[in-house]
Amino acid sequence: MRLDDKVREVVAVFEKLDQEIAAFQQTTDLHCKFGCGKCCYKSDIEATTLEFLPFAFDLYKKDQALVWLEKLKQSDSSICLILNPTQSGAGLCSEYVHRGLICRLFGYSARTNKYNQKDYVTCQIIKTEQTANYDRAAKLVTEGGEIPVMNQFYMQLHAIDMDLTQNFYPINEAMRRAIEHVLSYYAYRDA
Repeated sequence: MRLDDKVREVVAVFEKLDQEIAAFQQTTDLHCKFGCGKCCYKSDIEATTLEFLPFAFDLYKKDQALVWLEKLKQSDSSICLILNPTQSGAGLCSEYVHRGLICRLFGYSARTNKYNQKDYVTCQIIKTEQTANYDRAAKLVTEGGEIPVMNQFYMQLHAIDMDLTQNFYPINEAMRRAIEHVLSYYAYRDA
């Protein structure tokens, strides 16, 4: 499969997820606190290479891939490098449209437990500051209500490219690997 086709398929999965999250938010009235981004400061966030392929592809098209690759190689931070705490707005992600799957899922999705039941996964801030809405949402999920399910979306990405979804890496390493993949792909086609 050509790289641009692969990117389009990943974007289609992300768009479907974003629609499902928007429907869940509308049903539950849950939302992230304006300007929060607390979950982005976790140092143990992991992602697959494929999740950041659209970001890497966009950087390549804008002739910024090498700049970002160097930035990622020189950084020793475990905090996501596309996090921008000085940015104003609802989120602190400087590349919100290109954020990874885990960034999209967290707060508005469920995991499947060992009994094949859905468990709603969200942050402590939503649980404590939107308690009534959270309680309704958790009950809705327990009763079989519609919510994006994490493993289903990871499997959709896995179906696009098994190799690029096989391993999870610290988020900055996943971005670096995605950029290297794009650069490598085009190095052999542009030669």
